[in-house]
Amino acid sequence: MAQHGKLRMILDRDYRIAELDRRVFGSFIEHLGRAVYDGIYQPGHPMSDEEGFRKDVIALVRELEVPIIRYPGGNFVSNFYWEDSVGPREKRPKRLELAWRSTESNQVGLHEFSRWAEKADSSVMMAVNLGTRGVQDACNLLEYCNHPSGSRYADLRIEHGAKDPYNIKVWCLGNEMDGPWQLGMKTMEEYGRIAAETAKAMKLIDPGIELVSCGSSSIEMPSFPQWEAATLEHTYDYVDYISLHNYYGNRKDDSADFLACSDDMDRFIRSVVATCDFVRAKKRGRKDIMLSFDEWNVWFHSNAADEDIMRNHPWQQHPRLLEDVYNFEDALAVGLLLITLMKHADRVKMACLAQLVNVIAPIMTEPDGGAAWRQTIFYPFLHASRYGRGTVLMPAGSVTKHRTSGHDEITDAESIAVWQEEKEELTLFLVNRNLERPVELSLDIRSFPQYQVLEHIVLESPDLKAVNSASGESVRPEKHAGTHVTDGCVEGLLAPASWNVIRMKKS
Repeated sequence: MAQHGKLRMILDRDYRIAELDRRVFGSFIEHLGRAVYDGIYQPGHPMSDEEGFRKDVIALVRELEVPIIRYPGGNFVSNFYWEDSVGPREKRPKRLELAWRSTESNQVGLHEFSRWAEKADSSVMMAVNLGTRGVQDACNLLEYCNHPSGSRYADLRIEHGAKDPYNIKVWCLGNEMDGPWQLGMKTMEEYGRIAAETAKAMKLIDPGIELVSCGSSSIEMPSFPQWEAATLEHTYDYVDYISLHNYYGNRKDDSADFLACSDDMDRFIRSVVATCDFVRAKKRGRKDIMLSFDEWNVWFHSNAADEDIMRNHPWQQHPRLLEDVYNFEDALAVGLLLITLMKHADRVKMACLAQLVNVIAPIMTEPDGGAAWRQTIFYPFLHASRYGRGTVLMPAGSVTKHRTSGHDEITDAESIAVWQEEKEELTLFLVNRNLERPVELSLDIRSFPQYQVLEHIVLESPDLKAVNSASGESVRPEKHAGTHVTDGCVEGLLAPASWNVIRMKKS
């Protein structure tokens, strides 16, 4: 047995990062693959309700307690004609969906998705098309969704059966507009100008909305971070957030180095924060631009199959695209990325796990009347969303390290704490990302007298490549005994390659 690693930390109620915004545990549904059709919506399925929505899927979304869901894209939004998705279904046209080379039936549109989000106890983050459309169409859509009555598009919504406004409060100004794959791709100056003018107009219609400006599509973009600096020169006065997108994958089949992906996310966030603050200083601004990490996940398993379908079998309705089947090490990576988002609670106020159902998702459905089931990544997200409530506290101290092929030395374990003061509950989220050795935990919590361990939840597996399926879950959380508080110190052992949630409460 390899020598144990060590995590020696002090946790104090005054070591506060920020109040954690619940919207950090948001998600994303795009009109892509089987996310909508055969995902959330499947008329005739034994588990579907009178409106065609899968009740078993709704139950799993509720279990995750997702507070906000980005819609309808993604790349899809850059050729989205929202007018096609409203009104009587029998009159809605089918449309060639160019981003994913599929056929969109428009049987699920704004009204249906709003109803589904309500059933799932969530709210909508809406994206506008700034690829093939522009300012006027964004304003028309906002008027349709949010204006009470007495105007052309508000009255059209009422005519379509929705008397009350949808009252959508978060709006994304396009999607990945720096990407060559994006319909209507813009230069920095082009996007900065149209986003600023769109934002100005939209806030005249509804001053209470929050707006998200497009950041770089990933940290690997050649224009990063100049894109952020140049576009914020135009949008700083009108927007509230800038978006970040990034996906991670074990493409080298090097598990130890793959679990350093959270270090890459941390560097990305810090770089965007620095760029936002540079623009604020340059403009003599008084507000901080907050971050919306509204696309993140592990994504690489399905890439070859996706390319084949789009290239050789186009224009299908809801083909099986981006259906990654996640393994245990992917769940560890998602846990690490969640910890990183929580560490930046002072600036990351929204985030969207991309996506929610069937498409690179924690929830899967089987075709032809089959069941819905939980992927391995479901569980870290569930724990973080359920117990990540309150003030984020930063543990201070030391942790042993190990080397990986691409990141030199990284910590054996990553950790963060969230304190729910009014309930006198304290939750530690930890990942031992060392594949070989356990880590001894010693956490000084004398700042929290009389707190005792309620439970220690562990997700672990002897097989890093283990997966779940509709027939059963080989990766699921278990209770771990032995973690306790002695003389104001939490002591326990974190198994190699494990996700850990230690919940404490004042006795």
